[in-house]
This record gives sequence, structure tokens and C-alpha cells, in this order.
Amino acid sequence: MSNSDPTPQPGTTVQWLDQPEDHDYPAAADYLALVAVDDAVTEAVQSLRAAPIVHKKAKDILRAASLPLLPTDNPHVKADLQRIGKGKPLSPILLVRGDAAKGVLAQIADGYHRVCASYYTDENTDIPAKIADW
Repeated sequence: MSNSDPTPQPGTTVQWLDQPEDHDYPAAADYLALVAVDDAVTEAVQSLRAAPIVHKKAKDILRAASLPLLPTDNPHVKADLQRIGKGKPLSPILLVRGDAAKGVLAQIADGYHRVCASYYTDENTDIPAKIADW
């Protein structure tokens, strides 16, 4: 990995923590407060804390949330790519499930930059995530 290109070398495996970090839940609540009312946010965060870890592919998470892949020069993506390149584990992501029948997209409540960094490593990266329903 060069100083100008933060993308890890081919074959680099993303390392993950076993559980999200404590500060990820308030960060998720801050984001979710922009798209839902307080009671729904409180319930979603409680559900996220209790949810088991599942694994979803980076490309599928971005598609389900209909979010663009952020560029490698985004400061947060770049920092996560550097962590990956150094073998430092990332925190699992927090998702709120969408509802295709109602046209509601999935929400990356916390971890959008980590998903993008993982995608650059390998779009088929299995990302550990906790998923809550609204």
C-alpha cells in the first residue's frame, strides 16, 4: 500500500472485531434520528444491541441501502483502508432492514465508511453486521 493509494494489496483480508464498539450504538442513534421518530430510533437501537451477528456481502449492503460507493480519498474510507492494510480489525456494522414491499430502503445505521473500505478490498467481503427491524 503506497502513501497515495490507500487500497490494500490484493489478497488482503479484512479483520473484524467480534462485536460492534460501544460508541457505534449512539452513532447509529444519531443517524437514525434523521430518518425516524424518537420511539422508533430507541427501539431500533435496543434491537441492534440484542441482535446476533450475521454476515452480508459489501456489494449487497450498498445495493440494499441504495448508497453509492464512496471514493478511496474520502477521509474516513481512507482511514479504514489504512487500518485494513495494517491488519487492524474494524467494528461490525449496524443495519436496519428495509421493506421492499413498501419501498423502504435498508439503512446503514453505523458503518457506511467501513462497508465502502471493505468493498475496495473485495466486493464479496463478508461483513459482520447486526440487523434490526423497524
